[in-house]
Amino acid sequence: MSFLSQTLARVKPSPTIAVSNLAMELKAAGRDVISLGAGEPDFDTPENIRAAGVRAINEGKTRYTAVDGIPELKAAIVAKFKRDNGLTYTPKQVTVGTGGKQVLYNALMATLNHDDEVIIPAPYWVSYPDMVLLAGGTPVFIEAELEQNFKITPEQLEQAITRNTKWFLFNSPSNPTGAGYSWDELKALTDVLLRHPHVWVLTDDMYEHLAYDDFKFCTPAQVEPALYDRTLTVNGVSKAYAMTGWRIGYAAGPEPLIAAIRKVQSQSTSNPCSISQWAAVEALNGPQDFIAPHNAMFTRRRDLVVSMLNAVPGITCPTPDGAFYVYPSIAGLIGKTTPKGTLLSNDEVFATALLEETGVAVVFGSAFGLSPNFRISYATSDAALTEACTRIQTFCAKLA
Repeated sequence: MSFLSQTLARVKPSPTIAVSNLAMELKAAGRDVISLGAGEPDFDTPENIRAAGVRAINEGKTRYTAVDGIPELKAAIVAKFKRDNGLTYTPKQVTVGTGGKQVLYNALMATLNHDDEVIIPAPYWVSYPDMVLLAGGTPVFIEAELEQNFKITPEQLEQAITRNTKWFLFNSPSNPTGAGYSWDELKALTDVLLRHPHVWVLTDDMYEHLAYDDFKFCTPAQVEPALYDRTLTVNGVSKAYAMTGWRIGYAAGPEPLIAAIRKVQSQSTSNPCSISQWAAVEALNGPQDFIAPHNAMFTRRRDLVVSMLNAVPGITCPTPDGAFYVYPSIAGLIGKTTPKGTLLSNDEVFATALLEETGVAVVFGSAFGLSPNFRISYATSDAALTEACTRIQTFCAKLA
C-alpha cells in the first residue's frame, strides 16, 4: 500500500513550473537558454509599492493579521471593485489569500463534494483541473478551438451543464491564449447561466488590466447583476502591478461563501504576508499611471511575436486581446522530423525538441487542454523575444 494519499495520485505537477525549472537547470549547466514559460512581468514592482512594503517593515507591521486580510486592504479592494467594475461589496464579502491561486483553491475546497462538476473552458490555466481534483470534484471541459478564437459558445456551455454542475470557472483575458470575451459575448454566456440557478460562477480576472487595442474588460457579475449572489469574483495584484512574488490575491462574493473560505484558510496557511498586504493597499489605492505604458510595451512585444511566428509555414498564431501570452497552432508541423531525427508526433515532443535543439523553452499545448499548440509568454525583453522567434524560425525551416 502506498504511503501517499490517493487524492494526490489524481493530480500532476504544474507543467509551467516544470518548464521554468528545467530552463533554469540548463542555464545553470551552461546552456544558452531563452525561457518563455513563466507568466510574470519582467519589470520591477513600481517604486511606490516597494516603498510601502519597506515602510510596513520599518513600522513593525510584521505580525499576524486577520486570517483573510487587514481591514485597510479589504477597504481598498471594495473601492477597487466599485471603481473599476461597478460592483458594490462590503468588507465582510471580501477575502484575501496568498495569491489568486490560493483563493481559487480555497473556494473549491470549501464547496466541492463527490460528484460535483466544474465546467472549465479549454484551453485553460494548467492548475484549474488539478485544483478541482484535489478538492474532490470532477472537471468538465469545453474545447474552444482556434477557429472560435479560443472562446466557447453559449450552445457549448448549455450542453455541458448537468444536474451535478456546481461551478463555471471563467477566465478572461485568458491564460494561455490571451483571448478576451466582449460584453456581448459574455452576456450570451450569462444568459445561459440564468437558466440554471444551481450553477455558480467562479471568475479569474487576474489579467483584467492587461487589455490591448479596442478590447474592453468586463466580468460576469458586472455584465449580469442577477448573478451577483452566486458569483465569486477573483483577482489579484500579481500581473498588472508586477507583484508575482508578493503573493496577494483576493475575491469578493456572498458572505456565507467568504466565511467558508475563511475557515479553510484558517486551518491551512492563515493570513497572507503582512508586509505584502500593506504593499497591496498602496497598489490598489495609489497611482495607476504606469499601467498604460506597460501595456504599450506588451502590445509591441505581442505584435513582434505574432508577426514572427506567422512568418513560419505550419504555424498559425492569432493576435491576443490581453494578458501576455500567445498560443500558436503547430498543426502544420505535426508529422515532420527535426534535423536530429525527432519525429514531431505531438506538441509536447515539439516543445522538448525545441528546447534541446535551440535552447528556447516554451510550454506545450496539451498541458492547457488543447493541442497541437504551444504557449509563449512575451513578458520579457524585445531582444530575447526576437532571438527566440528567430531560433524557432530556423528550427522549423530545417524540419523535413
